[in-house]
Amino acid sequence: MDIFKLLNEQMNDRETLDKLGGSVGAAPDQVQQLAQIGLPALLQALGRNAATSEGAASLSSALDQHQDDDVDDLDGFLNNVDREDGAKMLQHIFGGNNARVENKLAQKTGMEMNQVSGLMAQLAPLLLGALAQQKKQQNVDQSGITDMLGGLLQQSAGSKNNFMNMAMELLDADNDGSIMDDLGGMFKGFMKR
Repeated sequence: MDIFKLLNEQMNDRETLDKLGGSVGAAPDQVQQLAQIGLPALLQALGRNAATSEGAASLSSALDQHQDDDVDDLDGFLNNVDREDGAKMLQHIFGGNNARVENKLAQKTGMEMNQVSGLMAQLAPLLLGALAQQKKQQNVDQSGITDMLGGLLQQSAGSKNNFMNMAMELLDADNDGSIMDDLGGMFKGFMKR
């Protein structure tokens, strides 16, 4: 699945929004708002992780584990998504700061924390599966992970909707306008199991 199709089309599909919302008791418009901010936040955090050789190697390995996830069958994927595994992914992606990120998402969407965490635990595996397919289709090796994510981040930043800025705000723990200092040591051991 194309990442931007996921971000722009699938997360605007009423059936998908109803299904995700029903899984946590949230309204479809809240789910859409969360996805529009939460998915770019995940992408941004993954991009920062891949900026180091250790992070790129770890992410490359994690994507290899998810390369056969059938994210093109979104309905089937969401029926079988492992939320426990998704919660572990979030811990690794946000380096244990996921509660802070989820709290900010809850404030922005008007949802309860448990609703946000339940949705993010479904969106993280979906995004990783989509990235894994892209990595496989483009035959990207470990050294190309940074470029692949950098290209996606650049495309996302240049798109009509400016959700990337909101995503950056979520990751900026000290509100200094930069996430670099907040993410510095956040990603060690990404996806190690």
